[in-house]
Amino acid sequence: MWYSTAGCIVMLTLGVLAAPLATQAQPVGKMPRIGVLAQGLPPGEPGRGLDRFRQGLRELGYVEGQTITLEVRWDAYKPERWPDLIADLVRLPVDLIVAGQPIAALAAKHATSTIPIVIATSGDPVGDGLVASLARPGGNITGLSGMGPELTGKRLALLTEAVPGLVRVALLLDAESPGRDATLHDNEAAARALGVQLLSLEVRGPDEFAGAFQAAIHRHAQALIIQTTPLFGAHRAPLAALALASRLPTISGTQGHAHAGGLMTYGAPVPESWRRAATYVDKILHGAKPADLPMEQPTKFELVINLKTSKALGITIPPHLLVLADEVLQ
Repeated sequence: MWYSTAGCIVMLTLGVLAAPLATQAQPVGKMPRIGVLAQGLPPGEPGRGLDRFRQGLRELGYVEGQTITLEVRWDAYKPERWPDLIADLVRLPVDLIVAGQPIAALAAKHATSTIPIVIATSGDPVGDGLVASLARPGGNITGLSGMGPELTGKRLALLTEAVPGLVRVALLLDAESPGRDATLHDNEAAARALGVQLLSLEVRGPDEFAGAFQAAIHRHAQALIIQTTPLFGAHRAPLAALALASRLPTISGTQGHAHAGGLMTYGAPVPESWRRAATYVDKILHGAKPADLPMEQPTKFELVINLKTSKALGITIPPHLLVLADEVLQ
């Protein structure tokens, strides 16, 4: 086929002009930027979870600073900071947001309906209004579920086994928690099934803790269930001290509750959930949509019992519970 010199020049010129346009349209080498919402202060106790998240990314072949960038934001144990922190991430912008707690995920959901959100730890994401269902989350959110409703009955059952003759149990609720209503409903159902009277107590901050314990004693509670929320997680040591002073055996799903002096902790290991969150990040970065990624439910749960606390309370933990425990603190 014959081409004129002018025709060749035109074609060459168009090709040169088209090349940068194609490059701009397909930023193949763009390094993904991931926003991470973590509770506490760096490095903080939740740093273990963040470390496991980084480990999970490394296991999938990511190298921080070379093939992926993490923008970590800490709330300093002040959940009211989340809207501003998330707005900062949206402005950057980030390609994906990893939320360490349901309250952070909820704030992220209100801030963006387009940026994918992965929940690293959550109790009841359906009850909290984060997703439509575990199988098909819908929207821009997916991640890990802590199986809140299922664990509620198990925690109360463990408490009745540890405290003989238990008939009245108090439930300490965070009034500002998005999962407050679902937690109360699930505990009421579990209490009815076990023939136990449930007394609900609400607080909005640490300054109301002492009053709540006084109310529990006044209403003749024999034990206390502590809702798994960032508020109670951040103040687990003073809560354990108040429980001991009030002679109330406690159980919580908050990681570290028994280590802080509470009687028992039962729940999914938080650091492992953070590691698993990396797999969701990888899938989404490779084109998967959060709406189509089923939420993962934990397969491992840890029971931690503090024998020092049980002795201080005059409680003898049944041998079968000690055998079931993953960790017994002497």
